[in-house]
Amino acid sequence: MFDHCLYFNTTALARLVDKEWTQAFKPFGVTPSQGFMLRLVLKQPGMPQHEIADELTISRPTATRLLDGLQALGLVERRSLESDGRHWAVFPTAEAEAMHAGINKASGDVTRRIQQQIGKENFDETVARVRSVSSALK
Repeated sequence: MFDHCLYFNTTALARLVDKEWTQAFKPFGVTPSQGFMLRLVLKQPGMPQHEIADELTISRPTATRLLDGLQALGLVERRSLESDGRHWAVFPTAEAEAMHAGINKASGDVTRRIQQQIGKENFDETVARVRSVSSALK
């Protein structure tokens, strides 16, 4: 019935993939959304909060809620930008730095496991096509 429905099929895929990432990030006490945000902050410390939202293609209020959660867990801190006091730069804490290698490894493990299940070429093509469709719909 829904063989040609983009919404149904991408949502079904998202639920399956979300289960994998939930398990991967569970040992770190973060959700998949928080985990990806934390990985970005660890990779680019001091990134302005609005740029984090743009990079993750989420709304600014959603980014604020995710950052609030990471801050409550003691994994990030916000500092006023010197160039513009209305915006915040986000930095990982020492606790987040300590889990950097582990969270990256967990992410890599999930990616490799899915690649093994569906084939690396299929994985790469699917990611590229989904990104292309997302870009076209923006």
